[in-house]
Amino acid sequence: MAAQNTRQLARSTLIVMVAFGAAKVVSLAQQFIVAREFGVGSEWDAYVVANSIPELIFTLIAGGALAFAFIPIFAGFLAEGNQPKAWKTASHVINSLFLLTIIVSAVVFLIAPWLVSNVIATGFPADAQAQTVDMMRILLVGTLIFSVSGILMGILQSYNNFLLPALAPIMYSVGLLIGVVILTDSLGVYGVAIGAVIGAALHLSIQIPGLIRVRAQWSPELGLTDPTLWRILRLMLPALGGLAVFSVNWLIMNNLASNMGEGAVSALSWGWRIMQIPETLIGTAMGTVIFPTLAALSAVDNLKGKREAMAGAIRFILTATIPASIALLVLGRPLLTVLEGGAFDASATDFVYSTLQFFTLGLIVQSVLEIAARSFYADKNTVIPFITSSIGAAINIVGAYVLSASLGVGGLALANSLGIAVEVSINLILLRRRWHGIEERSLFLTAAKGVAASLVMAAIILGVGAVWSALGLGERGKAFLIAQIAVQGVLGGLGFLAAAWILRMKELEELLRLIRRRSTAPVEAAVS
Repeated sequence: MAAQNTRQLARSTLIVMVAFGAAKVVSLAQQFIVAREFGVGSEWDAYVVANSIPELIFTLIAGGALAFAFIPIFAGFLAEGNQPKAWKTASHVINSLFLLTIIVSAVVFLIAPWLVSNVIATGFPADAQAQTVDMMRILLVGTLIFSVSGILMGILQSYNNFLLPALAPIMYSVGLLIGVVILTDSLGVYGVAIGAVIGAALHLSIQIPGLIRVRAQWSPELGLTDPTLWRILRLMLPALGGLAVFSVNWLIMNNLASNMGEGAVSALSWGWRIMQIPETLIGTAMGTVIFPTLAALSAVDNLKGKREAMAGAIRFILTATIPASIALLVLGRPLLTVLEGGAFDASATDFVYSTLQFFTLGLIVQSVLEIAARSFYADKNTVIPFITSSIGAAINIVGAYVLSASLGVGGLALANSLGIAVEVSINLILLRRRWHGIEERSLFLTAAKGVAASLVMAAIILGVGAVWSALGLGERGKAFLIAQIAVQGVLGGLGFLAAAWILRMKELEELLRLIRRRSTAPVEAAVS
C-alpha cells in the first residue's frame, strides 16, 4: 500500500509540475507579446494596478484559505460515503460565496474611482487613473467567475483528480493570450482585461467534464443555517488573514511604486512574475502534492513521518532553487533582453532587472514557505502561519519605505525578500520545537552542497560569457544572444550536475528517479 501511495504521489507531482510548466510557457508567450506591445509604460502600469483589487477580492473570498478549510470537510463526507451531505455542503459554499462576491464586487464597481485616486494609484495622472478604473470594472467580471471555479478545483482535488485543476491555469493563460494577440489591436490594453475575463471562463469550463464524471449535484440553497458552512468559514479565518496580509502588502508596494515614475509598477510586476516561474514549478508544485501526505501523517499522529516528509520536500526544493536562483542572477539580464523582444530600451531593462535581482534573492525562501506553511495547516493550525505572515509583512512594509529611498523600486523587491525570509525562519524554528526537530543537519548539508555546486555552475556560465565576448559574438543580434544563453545554460547545468555528483547529493538522484517515473517523490523514505 505504501508503494502504491508513493507512486500516486509521484504521478501527481509530475502532473502538477508538467501542467504548471505548460502554463508558464503560455504565460511567457503572453508576456513576450505584452512587452512588445506595451513595454514598461503607463498603460501596463494601469492594468497591473487595476487587477490588484479584483485579485484581492478573489483571494479573500474564494482563494487558498477556502481550500484549506473546505477540502478536508468535503473529503471527509466522501470518505464516510455521505455523498448527499458532501454535495449539499458544496452547494452551500458555492452559493453563499458567489453571492458575497457579487455584493463586494458591486460595491467596488461603484467606488472604483475613489479607490484608484485615493488608495491604490495616488501617483497616477488623471487619464491613467480613469483607464485604471475602466479596466478594474471589466476585471471584476472575471472575479465572479473565479469565485465558483476556485471551489470546483477543491472538489475535484478531493476526488484525487489533479489533472483538470492543474490544466485550469493553462486555460486562463490561453484566455489572456487571446486578449493580447487578438483584441489589443482594436482595444489596446483593454483587450488584455477582456482576455482575462475570457481566461476565467475557460478556467471554469475545463473543470466541467470532471464534475460530470463524479456526478456533481447542485442545489440552489444558501445554507445560512447549515452549521457545516459556518464551521468551514471559521476554519478559513486565520488562513484568510494571512492571505489578506499578503495582498494588502502588495497594494502598499504598488502604491509606493506608483509614485516612483512611469514604469515603476510594471518593473515591480515583471520582476515578480519572472521570479515566480521557478518558484511555481518547484515550490508550489511540491507544496500542492505534499500537503495531502502531511495531512495524512498528522491525522495518524505520525510525528517522525511528518518530520521526514517535510524535510524531504524542503531538501528537494533546496536542490532545485539554489541553482535556479544563482542562474537567474547571472543570466537574468540577457534573459530579459530575449523576453522583452526589443520593447525595452537599456534603461527599462535595467529597471526590470534591478527588481528581478532582489526578488531572486527571495526565491529559495519563497519556495520553502510553500512547505513550512502547509506543515502547520496539516496540523489544522492556521493561527501560527497568520502570525508569522503578519510579522513578515510588517518587516516588508517598513523595509519598503526605508530601502526604496536608496534603491528605488529594487528596494521594494528586496524588502519583500527580507520579509519572507524572516517569516520562513520563524516558521521553521516553531516547527522544530513542535515536532522535536526538522532534520536540520540534513537540510544544512543539502544547502551547503547546493551552494557549492551552484558556484561551480556560475563560474562556468561567467567563463563562457567571457569567451563569447572575446570572440566578438556578443553583439551580433538576438540569435547569437539566444545561442549564448543556451550554451551557458547547458554547460553550466552540466557543471552543476558534475559537482553535485562529486559531492554525493542524494537529493539529485532522487529527483532524477522521480523524473524517470522509477521512483516517487523525494519523501519516499518518509512515507514508506
